[in-house]
Amino acid sequence: MATVWCLSLIPKILFLNLDMKKNKKEFLPESFTKSSLVTEVLTMAVNSLWSNKLRTGLTMLGIIIGISSVVGVTSIGQGVKQATEKQIQSLGSDVILVLAGAASSGGISQGGGSASTLTVADAEAAASQVTAARKVTAFLQRGNIQVVYNGQNIATTLLGTDLNYPDVKDAYPQEGQFFTQTDLDNANSVAVLGTKVRDQLFGKESAIGAEIRIQNKLYRVIGVMPPKGAVGPTDQDDRLFIPLSNMSSQIVGNNAVSGVAISGFWIAAKDSTQIDAAQFQVTNLLRLRHNIYPPQLDDFRIINQVDVINTFTSIISLFTVLLVAIAGISLVVGGIGIANIMLVSVVERTKEIGLRKALGASYFAILTQFLTEAVVVSSIGGTIGIVVGVVIAIAGSQIMKVPLVISPLSIVAGLGMSVSVGLIAGVVPARNAAKLDAIVALRSE
Repeated sequence: MATVWCLSLIPKILFLNLDMKKNKKEFLPESFTKSSLVTEVLTMAVNSLWSNKLRTGLTMLGIIIGISSVVGVTSIGQGVKQATEKQIQSLGSDVILVLAGAASSGGISQGGGSASTLTVADAEAAASQVTAARKVTAFLQRGNIQVVYNGQNIATTLLGTDLNYPDVKDAYPQEGQFFTQTDLDNANSVAVLGTKVRDQLFGKESAIGAEIRIQNKLYRVIGVMPPKGAVGPTDQDDRLFIPLSNMSSQIVGNNAVSGVAISGFWIAAKDSTQIDAAQFQVTNLLRLRHNIYPPQLDDFRIINQVDVINTFTSIISLFTVLLVAIAGISLVVGGIGIANIMLVSVVERTKEIGLRKALGASYFAILTQFLTEAVVVSSIGGTIGIVVGVVIAIAGSQIMKVPLVISPLSIVAGLGMSVSVGLIAGVVPARNAAKLDAIVALRSE
């Protein structure tokens, strides 16, 4: 639309600004209408550009690169943004993560290998006293745990948790079942696999009922979790779940100062509006339970998933703007190229300009002719650039496995920018051409 609008101005300028001191009929036949003016101007512009195909193509190249970069980068950036938001939201947009810190003595941290500062009792207290919480699930986590089945040996993340995990994380087994209260009470050796662990150990075989070995202890597989994808370096499918009581007694051992140690717990708020209230309440609760008073530092960390989502979104948006700004440099280069070529064209076509002025062409007629050529070059280059940008966006979405997002706004903006570049770059050359004296131009060699 921007191109059509700009081109529609050209015949108006040409028609209204022919030499007003002369009779219009002296220069225009009766059948010469505004529509024929448009055709005449565009035909002359296209013929002039076509007679120098290589130069025209090279002039367009800067515009094509700039517009295709803007459209492609914007689309891929939006796709990455959507994919990232979806992955982070899969963690639970109404979920707060409370993580244990290292125990300290006299204000000095004892290090990551010391006793955990969170226990099952802390999670139970949060479940009963945090009024903004819907459910709480405790977990104990260890990475790089060796799992063996039928000669296959893999390293994965082991997660000991309780019965509330599926409800809090909105992740229910796609095969089999999750733990039962009996499994938790008796610390039964049962396991639920993430999809990646299942694929690595069993391939296309059914995993339900099979026995796997975790640190030389046999566990019976009772379920397989649904695929959740990766969020940053954390692959949610590369996990293996066992009852928290079993992991505490059989795998890790009790390393808390008192009670059953945990790595942390998730709190599912009653709804998204209760996130801040739940965070405030659990912070105060843990400080009271752990006898922490200002200026003492907390021995736990709280991660709000909404804050994580907003942070990632801001980073991706800034990164996209940066890339688009860099791509915009190509448009500037393309504009310089158009201006340069049009200036050369004016010099090469001095006699042509002199002849047209001698035959009665006005200042504005010459000005419009050269502006039209600049706009045609930039418009065609912009159109090709949009097509190339869409192809880049499609290829990028396939390679990066992100949603294909082609914004109509980026296409309209790209075409508008290309026309604007053509108009701006063509002004000086067109003005120089229009100001040439007819006699001097005809005498030039």
